[in-house]
Amino acid sequence: MRNPLSALLAFLLVALSPLSAQDGFKPIFDGKTLAGWDGNPELWSVEDGALTGKTKGPDHLAYNQFLIWNGGVVKNFELRAKVKCSASNSGIQYRSKALPEVGKWVVGGYQCDIHANTPYNGMVYDERGRGILVQNGQSVIIDDKAAKWLAAEHDPVKVDFTEWHEYVIIAQGNRLIHKVDGKVTIELVDHDAKDRELEGLLAFQVHKGPAMIVQIKDVMLKELPEVPLVTLDKSPIPSDAQRIVAPAPGKKAPAKNAPKAAPAPGKAKAKAPAKKAPAADTGKEIGENKATPVSRIKAPAGFQVELLYSVPGAEKGSWVALCTDDQGRIYASDQYGDLYRFPPPPPARPSRPPTSRRCR
Repeated sequence: MRNPLSALLAFLLVALSPLSAQDGFKPIFDGKTLAGWDGNPELWSVEDGALTGKTKGPDHLAYNQFLIWNGGVVKNFELRAKVKCSASNSGIQYRSKALPEVGKWVVGGYQCDIHANTPYNGMVYDERGRGILVQNGQSVIIDDKAAKWLAAEHDPVKVDFTEWHEYVIIAQGNRLIHKVDGKVTIELVDHDAKDRELEGLLAFQVHKGPAMIVQIKDVMLKELPEVPLVTLDKSPIPSDAQRIVAPAPGKKAPAKNAPKAAPAPGKAKAKAPAKKAPAADTGKEIGENKATPVSRIKAPAGFQVELLYSVPGAEKGSWVALCTDDQGRIYASDQYGDLYRFPPPPPARPSRPPTSRRCR
């Protein structure tokens, strides 16, 4: 006969086992020492059970430095870490490479940014590479010619980065996901075979500039299975994606302007003929300029979205202004001065192609 007390103890041992033992995560920081990590001892220590990086001000560092994990390269993985930062910004480097030609304890590659400015917190920054790739609240596809396309947007995740928050990085193949406190900040699919990183080092950053303190604890790593790379032919860029016009690489102060998304190319020039082929740098299916699917448009409760007309961008540009007259007719203007007018159709019936005239 089985001893009930033994059974209870066995159950409790299983129930109270660390999460890492149950779901494949393992701790890579012991909470006490810098064992397994390599960084400038003048900058890094362990305080209150957390990896702690400190700088003294603008003249302290000539370049960003990193605390590098000695456990080998990371490829397909999920990383979880709790982080807080006092000022300036920090970051979690992954799939990165050492750059001894720049300086000791310097790496370059993908970074999950830890930043006071919400659009940059939890974004993907390519350290010493392509700069900002995707911001908090964006889903981005980088095509095989290195152009960035905004495929979707959502409300950015807002937190006070001076308090403890859990940052999660999921990297599998050429697809990346970042989360803050369980909420997705970014999604990125990187088709840029020349500059993307598929494996490399893991590290934490102290940033040159204003004095700062960054602390990291509960660092957990899980290896994920190998998966085929996402390809453009099997997962094309959405036809309503917008190309992102990015600033030159290099982080600037928090007050910097965010990269802007430009509409998929339509009219190449103001005085060009009415019929035009899609621009050469459009992504796959972008030049068709199909309307955004109704399923992807958010509407308040009780409201319903209905497609009236899908604008052929190669012929009629980007419709940037809309209004109605006292007869209920809809007017639209593109960025080059053409004016289009069409009456909305009866419910459940398609609209007629709009008539147009040139504004003077």
